[in-house]
Amino acid sequence: MHLFTFERRDAVPPGGQRLGALLQEGPRAGSIVDLNRALAIKLACEDVGAPEVEADSLLPAEMQAFLRSGRRSCEAAHRALEFTARALERYDGPDVAHAGGVVQRDDVRLCAPVPRPGKIVGVGRNYAAHAAEQDPAALPVEPVLFLKAPTTVIGPEDEIALPAATSQVDYEGELAVVMGKTTARITSAEALDFVAGYCVANDVTARDFQNVRGQKFIGKSCDTFAPLGPALVTADEVPDPQKLALCTIVSGEILQSGSTDEMLFSVAEIIAFTSRIMTLEPGDVILTGTPAGVGQARRPQRWLRDGDIVEVEIERLGRLRNPVRSETTRDSSWR
Repeated sequence: MHLFTFERRDAVPPGGQRLGALLQEGPRAGSIVDLNRALAIKLACEDVGAPEVEADSLLPAEMQAFLRSGRRSCEAAHRALEFTARALERYDGPDVAHAGGVVQRDDVRLCAPVPRPGKIVGVGRNYAAHAAEQDPAALPVEPVLFLKAPTTVIGPEDEIALPAATSQVDYEGELAVVMGKTTARITSAEALDFVAGYCVANDVTARDFQNVRGQKFIGKSCDTFAPLGPALVTADEVPDPQKLALCTIVSGEILQSGSTDEMLFSVAEIIAFTSRIMTLEPGDVILTGTPAGVGQARRPQRWLRDGDIVEVEIERLGRLRNPVRSETTRDSSWR
């Protein structure tokens, strides 16, 4: 499944995030199924008492709760999606669309698939060519981990804000792993069984905070510095996360191009290593590193600028697109 967190543009009052899935085939292909609502319609057709209450218990309408619910909610989501697809193909079936179970893509605002992860764990210098362009002296002998504030997360339609106090903001297109189970002290052989799915990420970084001032956490954790999306693609649709092409395009120019098979440490190895240090929980996000071609390493250096459009595309997962804007005020106390 391609799972979305979305808001209806016509919602009154505005806001209220919902869990959706992409309809990939049939007459309404490209539309989004409101999974909780579709399940309630299905249960009502089956004369289940209090269908909306039952749907809430089986299939939460919010991503974090959905991931915590595990297999039960995932199976309910598949049933809701299959029911909707069948209903749309039948002339005499329930009108799922008019009952609110299906919405057009243009009628929703996509949010980050996991809007507020419990934690974001990043992996530095995990592609040999990128490690070399950062520090040619040595390759890491184990995953180099760092944390990124959960408040950095934005969605695929949101703006990356360039802080007034920095002039060296960089892009880093990355594969993001979303955990689906509580994970502690596991082996690489079993690690992928704990993954809920994958999405596209941009590990935006203020290099002058990170390198000149030594503020690595702050350099990674400014607001808007973790775009995620457009969808959480469930692990069953990504049989091998080490065989995915990745590219980063800034204002129409391809600046990064690589494949996840170039990682020094595989997704499974990263998860296993991290789980020996900290417990990973459903909804936690791991950023697995970026290929060569970051702005800092280019000659001349290429920092993000007001008006840029940053697009990160990963095979099977889709394209994450974010405009860039400068903050309009400058806080001189940061200088």
